[in-house]
Amino acid sequence: MRVHNFSAGPASLPLAVLERAQREFTDYAGSGMSVMEMSHRSSIFVEIAARAEANCRTLLSIPDDYAVLFLQGGATAQFAAVPQNLLPDGGKADYVNTGSWSTKAIKEAARYVDAREVASSKASNFDRIPPVADWALRPDAGYLHVCSNETIGGVQFQEFPATDVPLVVDMSSDIMSRPIDVSRFALIYAGAQKNLGPAGLTLVIVRRDLLDRGLGSVPSVLHYGTQAAADSMSNTPPTYAWYLVGLVFEWLLEQGGLAAIAERNERKAQLLYGLIDGSNFYRAPVQVEARSRMNVPFTLPDPELDAAFLAGADAAGLKNLKGHRSVGGMRASIYNAVGEDAVAALCDYMQDFERDHG
Repeated sequence: MRVHNFSAGPASLPLAVLERAQREFTDYAGSGMSVMEMSHRSSIFVEIAARAEANCRTLLSIPDDYAVLFLQGGATAQFAAVPQNLLPDGGKADYVNTGSWSTKAIKEAARYVDAREVASSKASNFDRIPPVADWALRPDAGYLHVCSNETIGGVQFQEFPATDVPLVVDMSSDIMSRPIDVSRFALIYAGAQKNLGPAGLTLVIVRRDLLDRGLGSVPSVLHYGTQAAADSMSNTPPTYAWYLVGLVFEWLLEQGGLAAIAERNERKAQLLYGLIDGSNFYRAPVQVEARSRMNVPFTLPDPELDAAFLAGADAAGLKNLKGHRSVGGMRASIYNAVGEDAVAALCDYMQDFERDHG
């Protein structure tokens, strides 16, 4: 029996994708072998990779002057790769700090370049996006970095800032949850394990004029120009993860694309936030205008109730609702693959729990 999985990552995958992968697991397309067994240089896998890139470009309407890379190391590796690829020695980078992942990105970038926090919502416990008017941007910065959706704190950019310098965004937990204008960004990166597929692969979308701009010491495995020239195969890529992400792209197209997915995600978020806001029992800690459509943190009136809430949810087949250890409380991650039925079941359980403990 399948449960309702609200994990923040690795996270739910579409059941149709899992079932197709199951059918193809031991014999892909009559090859007599699994995708995970075949050479990444084989014509079969090269076709898998090319189809995944083509569908990615279709879904996001990616212009031709952007490279699409399928890399390893997670978004965490990109915390180092971005400054090393985009800036020369002594380069400057501005960062907006909206939570845990922004904080980590700033700390890592500072090992290589002049990385400065130009705005932060830490003083309000990361419950909002700092007003753009308060950002202390440097006109000579090589880029501005934001995290579009903070998985832990549940803060999301609903609109992206207009900037005079290249805009870089960590989109790990809301990539392909809504349409975006890729041309507004210099670089987008996203770990796959939240909204694209399994852990082990990272999507990087980078403007081609930035492929060979950075530090001469950047490791070749992290060098965007090297990877683009080799079609993301300068080393053996995570082939099975790449294949599964490709299946997710096909599933997204079958659902009607990102506009249709965004409408579904909005309905799910409105249902859950509506229950929370209509209750005197639950509380959402994030300011309304910055609330994430992907990760919904909430608290109970007494932390002593948390264990009972989680135990009851687990028994009801509602899994992985415990908030991150750094913030506590609860968190429901409602990515693309989490159905409206799952959110409805969670809301029913929350109402029952409030009735019994309120």
